[in-house]
Amino acid sequence: MIVIVIGVLLVQFFRVQVLRSSDYKLRSESNRLRPLSVHAPRGTVFDRYGNVIADNVPGYAVYVLRESKESTREVLNKLRPHLELSDEKINSLMENMRRHQPLLVDTDVDFSAISVLEEQREYFPGLYIEMRPKRRYHGEAVAHTIGYVSEISAEELNSPRFAEYKQGLLVGKVGIERQYEERLQGRQGIRYLEVDANGRIVGSLSGIEEDPGQPGEDLRLTLDLSLIEWIHQIFPDSLPGAVVALDPADGSVLALYSAPTFDPNIFVGGISPESWEAINSDPHNPLLNRTVMGLYPPASTWKLAAAGIALDLGVVGPHEEMPIPCNGGLSYGGEYRSCWLPSGHGSLALAGAIAQSCNVYFYQLGMRIGLDRMLESGTKIGFAEQCGIDLPQESFGIFPSERAFWERRFGYRPLEGEVLSLAIGQGPNSQTPVKMAQFYMALARNGSAPAPHILDDRDPVEGWRLNISNESIDQLREGMRQVTAPDGTAHYWASLEHWDIIGKTGSGQNVQDPERPHAWFSSMAGPWDGDPEIVVVVIVELGISGATMAAPIAAKTADFYLRRKYGIPVDTIQTLAEHIEAGRPTPWARW
Repeated sequence: MIVIVIGVLLVQFFRVQVLRSSDYKLRSESNRLRPLSVHAPRGTVFDRYGNVIADNVPGYAVYVLRESKESTREVLNKLRPHLELSDEKINSLMENMRRHQPLLVDTDVDFSAISVLEEQREYFPGLYIEMRPKRRYHGEAVAHTIGYVSEISAEELNSPRFAEYKQGLLVGKVGIERQYEERLQGRQGIRYLEVDANGRIVGSLSGIEEDPGQPGEDLRLTLDLSLIEWIHQIFPDSLPGAVVALDPADGSVLALYSAPTFDPNIFVGGISPESWEAINSDPHNPLLNRTVMGLYPPASTWKLAAAGIALDLGVVGPHEEMPIPCNGGLSYGGEYRSCWLPSGHGSLALAGAIAQSCNVYFYQLGMRIGLDRMLESGTKIGFAEQCGIDLPQESFGIFPSERAFWERRFGYRPLEGEVLSLAIGQGPNSQTPVKMAQFYMALARNGSAPAPHILDDRDPVEGWRLNISNESIDQLREGMRQVTAPDGTAHYWASLEHWDIIGKTGSGQNVQDPERPHAWFSSMAGPWDGDPEIVVVVIVELGISGATMAAPIAAKTADFYLRRKYGIPVDTIQTLAEHIEAGRPTPWARW
C-alpha cells in the first residue's frame, strides 16, 4: 500500500511539475500579475519652420485595483474630495469595473492632487498612479486646423477604422489629429503590476519583460504658425469669419483661421460639462471650422469664374464691351435687376467690369453663356465638389449641375433668367473659403491649381484647370489689379508699400440679416513685377463691405508673410489707409 501511494504521488508530482508545469506557472503568474497598458506619446506636430504646434507634457492617471466591488467603492469614496468624483461618476466607474483589472479613475489629474495622494498613499489601498504623456496645444489660433484629442467613443470602437483600438485610448476627433490619427497615435506597450494574496498592489514588477510601446510619428506641416497668430490678432473679435492663405507655388497651406476659435487643451482628458455647455450655447458656433465647412454665397468674387467661363467658351472678348451700358440696372423677363451703383457704370470692357463689379455687365455676360452652359461649365470646373484638402469634414460646394436641381430643391423648373443670378455669384451657389482660395490660386498659376495640402510631404494633386489662354487670365488679373489701383473700390484699404496686391471684393447675401451681408475679399500678392507668392481669401460674416472690412485683413496677412520672407521688419501700420490715419508720409502710394 505504501508503495502504491508513493507511486501515485510520484505520478501526480510528475504530471504537475513536468507535464503541466507551464499551465500552473501561468495560472500562478496571473494571480499575482496585473497587466497595465503603457501609453505611447503621440507624435509632435511642427509648422514649416519647426515651431511646435502640438506636443506632449507629463500627465497623471489614477488607477484603483481591488478584488471586490465593495472595497473598490470604498476607495473611490475616499478619493471623492481629491478628484472631484460625483455620485454619477462613481456609479459609472463601478459599472465599468472588471475583476482582476485595474480600474481607470481619471486620465488627467492635477499635479497638486497627485501630490496629496502620494503623501497619503496608505489611506488609499489599491491606488496606483501612472505618469503618461498628455497632449498640449500651443495657442487657440490654430485650434480648428490641428483639432484635438479625446477618449475614443463606443461608435468609433465599432467602426472598421478603429478595429484594433481599445477602450480608454485618446484619439483625434477633428483636424490634423483626426486626419493623420494612425500616424500620430503610436503603439501601446504593456507593463505588469504585482499584487499580494489579498489583491493589494505591491508595486511594478521587475524581471518580467515589458513592452515600452512605440511613440507616434512626428509630422511637419506647411502651416506658418506666426502668420496664423498674426491673423488671430488682427481679425475682428466680435464677428465670425475665416481666412485662408495658400502658396501658389505648390498649393501648400500657409494659414487656415476660423473665428471665433477655442482652446483645444480643454478637451484633453475630457471636457467639463460647464465648458461643453458654454461652447455649445455660443451662437457663433466656435467649433465650426469655417475655412472648410462654412458655405457662403461667393457674391462678386465669383464674377471672375463667370468671366473665365465666358472667355473659355469664346462668347466674349477680353476687350469687348457689352451692347447695353450700365445705367443702374437692367430689365429682363419683365423684371428690373439693379446694379449696386444706382447711377450706373456706363460702358465697360471685361477688366473694368471686374474692377467696378458691375452687375449689368455680368447679367449680359450670363445671358451670352446661357443657363445650361453655365451649369455645365461650373460643374466641370468643380464648384460642386470638395477641393481635396487633407482635412476631415470638408463640405461639398453647392452648385447646380442641371436644371432638375431647382425642381428637387425648390419645386419649380427654372427659366433662362436664373443665369443672371448665377453670373454675379448669387442664387443656388455656395462655396467654402478654401474652395474660393483654390480657384484664385488657379488664376495666380496661369490656369491650374493643385489640391491645397497641409502635410509637408504630401504630393500635390492637380485640382483645377480652367483651360483659358494666358491673355484671358491677364485680363482677369488686370480687373483685379484695378480693384486695388487708384479709384478702385479697395485702393485705400488694401494698397501696400512693398508689394503688389490685387483682388476682388464681394458682398454675399445674408438671409438672416439682409442689411448686413457677408464681406469677401479674394486676393493674391507678391513683389512688384513678379509672380504672386501668396493667395489670401477672407470672409467676415456680417462684415457688410468687402473693401473696408475684408480687404485690410487680406492685405495685412500678405504683408506680414512677405515681409518675413524677404527679411523686412514687420510693422503694424501696413495699408495705405493705416498710413494716412497715423499721419505717416506715403511717397510710395499711387494716386
